[in-house]
Amino acid sequence: MKADLVLDKACRRIEGPLLFLERKVRVGLNHAVEVISPDGQTRIGRVAALDEHTIVVEVLGSTTGLGLSGTLVRLDDSPLRMPVGPGLMGRVFNSVGRPLDGGPSIVAEQHRPVDGRALNPAARALPRDFIETSITAIDLMNSLVRGQKLPIFSGGGLPHDRLATEIAQRARLREGVSGGFCVVFVGIGISHDAAETFRLAMADSGALEHTVMFLNRADEPSAQRLLTPRYALTAAEYLAFDQNQHVLVVMTDMTNYCEALREVSASHGEIPSRKGYPGYMYSDLASLFERAGCVAKRQGTITQLPILSMPGDDIGHPIPDLTGYITEGQIVLGRDLDRRGIYPPIQVLPSLSRLMDAGTGEGYTHTDHPALANQLFASYARAMRVRVLESVMGEQGLSARDKAYLEFARVFEWELVNQEQGRTLEQSMALGWQILRHLPAAELTRLSARQVEHYLGDGNND
Repeated sequence: MKADLVLDKACRRIEGPLLFLERKVRVGLNHAVEVISPDGQTRIGRVAALDEHTIVVEVLGSTTGLGLSGTLVRLDDSPLRMPVGPGLMGRVFNSVGRPLDGGPSIVAEQHRPVDGRALNPAARALPRDFIETSITAIDLMNSLVRGQKLPIFSGGGLPHDRLATEIAQRARLREGVSGGFCVVFVGIGISHDAAETFRLAMADSGALEHTVMFLNRADEPSAQRLLTPRYALTAAEYLAFDQNQHVLVVMTDMTNYCEALREVSASHGEIPSRKGYPGYMYSDLASLFERAGCVAKRQGTITQLPILSMPGDDIGHPIPDLTGYITEGQIVLGRDLDRRGIYPPIQVLPSLSRLMDAGTGEGYTHTDHPALANQLFASYARAMRVRVLESVMGEQGLSARDKAYLEFARVFEWELVNQEQGRTLEQSMALGWQILRHLPAAELTRLSARQVEHYLGDGNND
């Protein structure tokens, strides 16, 4: 410990989770803090802000019972750290890495700073290899690649939590990829019922055996919400780069994280930027998302699937807007598809995986996978234009070819996008080829003659 400060001599005021101390010692940002109340109860915290005269301490818990006198504050000379070791797998932790499952504390092999360290750009390797999520609209059309950051943009009330759970339960690597596979599941600002639902779903499916869970409830302090993904990513880095695991990090809901960031920033008295969010929200999000990736000469990798609910379904809102600049694509959920009973309601056209080409095709998935995905995308885009035309002219004004595209769109949405059970990539591809039979062969311009003959030759319309 660097110093002990008694608050009746150094504390100026207490505002919510913040303690404002007179600066009497040298200390750094994000350094760990212990706050001991007069009754002996200990709370952890961190240095959230500094100036020439003041130290702002963010208490990671309730400040009830703390006063301007009789409270002891111990300032550490290092950042907050998390104990990590081989016993992480299968455990459930709270926001700050303490067990929620009734099990023992982790026997620490290391104590890692929760803020992590940025990956050296020169040491990064190009993300490769396909991660199968069992969701056709992702696997077939917007493939997730090992080492990628691929967010899911949702809206309030859409089933993104269900989708997150199913991906965490079913995701796997293709055969032939060396190293183990595990999941770090992060719930940020969720209700007590949602936390229990996530935990029970993972346990009942058996997926908890290869999963580490971090659950932050909505009734916990905002400061803890900001630390939840940092503790989770610290665990992921240990599993990836020390235990040679391929780690998929599923984080829901990053909008709750950003709201906490805005709340804490306002409590610090910082000048707000767009819609009240702090001007540094971009760099703050980048400090989380850029902890994903592949490192040269390291077997393990970290892949991120952050989920965020767009306020007002506005994709131009600062949260999805800034996220899109940092990540490599997006999966977009649509309210119209959800209203029609299609699950998962993934909008294929605005969705994009920028690294799909790096992890699909020959040697990764299937030689004909990219061509099939391109053809399905192009045909569905054409079908959407025909729907607009139908809304203006009516069905009687459409040609036979236009009507074929409308039927293709209906089958595409209800049989390919819609699914109640998980599918392998092979099952998804077989379904994609089958759906293309609803279109004339002359319209399949993204396929080679060999592909048309091999997959569609005897059953396609002329």
